[in-house]
Amino acid sequence: LNAGEAVVGGIGNTNFDLWCAGQRPENFYMLGSMGLAIPIALGVAIAQPDRRVIALEGDGSLLMQLGCLSTIAAQAPKNLVVILWDNGIYQITGGQGTPAAAARTDIVAIARASGIANAAWAADEAEFDALIAKALATDGPHVIGVKIDNEPGRNQTDRDPIRFRESFMRAMAQPV
Repeated sequence: LNAGEAVVGGIGNTNFDLWCAGQRPENFYMLGSMGLAIPIALGVAIAQPDRRVIALEGDGSLLMQLGCLSTIAAQAPKNLVVILWDNGIYQITGGQGTPAAAARTDIVAIARASGIANAAWAADEAEFDALIAKALATDGPHVIGVKIDNEPGRNQTDRDPIRFRESFMRAMAQPV
């Protein structure tokens, strides 16, 4: 990541993975609010158009807020990147299968149908790296879908929402 880029991690493994990758003030860790990482990242992207904003969200959480894809398309923030981690289950509530997995619903196709032209699945790690590089170098919005395994996170985020809010707000107040 470049200095100043904001990252909003959804609940569950997206959050845990962001936490384990290394804490930084520009990271916002969702705690207990399923489906809100993308809407929060969209708000940050609109409020701070000079800052690249990345949302890390799981498939189950995005299913809770599918309407946000249409809102992203309508607002067309050039600085927003959504990374969808799709493991086909609701990981943190017991591993139940998501409706998308059961019905073979293509969430990236839904993003494209909502009007987000830069929406693609990464077939493998090399393609993921290429899609990320493109998203960080070109105008968005971008949606990058990644099929992942259903292994639980290796660690969990600290439960300190006030600290996260305050740290993130201070970081967002800094110029890019």
